[in-house]
Amino acid sequence: MITNDVLRRVRYAFKLNDKKMLEIFASVDNAIDEKYLHSIIAKEGEENFVLCRDSLLSLFLDGLINEKRGKKEGSKPVILPAKSILPNNDILRKLRIALNYKDGDMLKMLDLAEFPISKSELSALFRKQDHRNYKLCGDQLLRYFLNGITIHLRGEKGEE
Repeated sequence: MITNDVLRRVRYAFKLNDKKMLEIFASVDNAIDEKYLHSIIAKEGEENFVLCRDSLLSLFLDGLINEKRGKKEGSKPVILPAKSILPNNDILRKLRIALNYKDGDMLKMLDLAEFPISKSELSALFRKQDHRNYKLCGDQLLRYFLNGITIHLRGEKGEE
C-alpha cells in the first residue's frame, strides 16, 4: 500500500479538510502548501500525483496523535532518516495511539471491516522486530483496519 493511499484513507476516515490537514502538518514543524497537499493525496495516475515520502506520512501521523491526544510537553517530531521506509506495523501503531485504542478496539475495527483476527495475531504485530513471534503487517490488514475505522467513524465503507 503506498503512502498516498494511507494518507487519503486517513483523511477520509477522520473527515479532515484541507485546512485541518495543513494544520496537522504545521503542528509537527513541517508546513506544506495546499498545492503540495493536493498532489500527495491525489491517486496514482492523476496528473498532479506526487509520491508521499514515508517520512512525511510519519510526521503526519505524529501530528494526528498530537491532534487527538494532545501534544506532549517538550516533545519534538521524530523525522525518519532519508530513504527510510515506514513499515505498516508502525502506521498501525501510530493510528492505535492516536485513537487511544486497546486490543479490543482494534479487533472490533477489523471485525467491522469483516477481517477478524485473533488477539494473539494482533499482539504479534506490535512486538519488536527481533522477537520470535513478531509478524509483519501486510497491506491487506492495514487496508481492512482503515476501512474498519471509516465504518466506525463515518458509518460507511472507505474508498477502495
